[in-house]
Amino acid sequence: MKTVFMFSGQGAQYAGMGKELYDNYKEAKEIFDTADEVLGYSIKDICFNDEEKLKNTEFAQPAILTMSIAAMSVLKEQGVRAALTAGLSLGEYSALVASGALDFKDAVGLVQKRGKFMAEAVPAGQGAMYAIIGLDREVVEEVCKSVMDAGDGYVIAANYNCPGQIAIAGEAAAADKAAELLKEKGAKMAVKLKVSGPFHTELLKSASEKLEAELKNITFNDMKIPVYTNLNAQIIPSKDDIASILVKQVISPVRWEDIIRNMADQGADTFIELGPGKALTGFVKRTLKGVKIMNIEDVSTLNKAIDKLHE
Repeated sequence: MKTVFMFSGQGAQYAGMGKELYDNYKEAKEIFDTADEVLGYSIKDICFNDEEKLKNTEFAQPAILTMSIAAMSVLKEQGVRAALTAGLSLGEYSALVASGALDFKDAVGLVQKRGKFMAEAVPAGQGAMYAIIGLDREVVEEVCKSVMDAGDGYVIAANYNCPGQIAIAGEAAAADKAAELLKEKGAKMAVKLKVSGPFHTELLKSASEKLEAELKNITFNDMKIPVYTNLNAQIIPSKDDIASILVKQVISPVRWEDIIRNMADQGADTFIELGPGKALTGFVKRTLKGVKIMNIEDVSTLNKAIDKLHE
């Protein structure tokens, strides 16, 4: 087997996530307790009980990272190791922790600031994101370009999740216009996403600049396993490239479908999603055939995954 650890992005969070792992595995408890120490507040209370705070990007990002690394620590204790790793947007930080390039303590503090910077970058209501279902990427890109060429504002394809599922993002009016045009072009659905800003667009430039300043205080280590980056769907060449990639990642489209295909080309045949939800397992199912896919977010899914890995 050539196993991939893949890590959830923002939007997958829910109250109660990680509690079963915390209650049943000391490895998970240690991760949550460490995060509480670093952040100076109880991220486990937010993960387990606080639906409202989990809607806030500043809290959601460290919460998802902590829960994801807790799940990974439990799986590794079961003897499972990854040959490759990647994460969707925020999940790239978890992937860097998994690779050994980024210390968990540094990561959890960093993503708390990243979430704050992203939330501050565009005032509420001025930006929007839509999930576009059922159209090829060329059509989505062409419509976004037509909206901008017409002078109706800024909107781009921001997340290439899997075949037939692309998220667009931009200024609210421009995104609304593009969504309507895409429905006219035959999109099965154009769903407005419940996010606090137009992520992975140039509109978050102020957030990327603030993040760049914070990254100067972070020490990166050599990667023990390859990490595929959202920026270009390729393996990060060395630790010296990580900081600049993370700065650009905030304002650049997420190329998740391409990451999955590139990993499969390298022989990946087992994909394990670590963290809340099953979004990434769904994306892999729609992108590849004939591979093992599983997610781990509680005791039940952990046991199912272990059984499947031993088949």
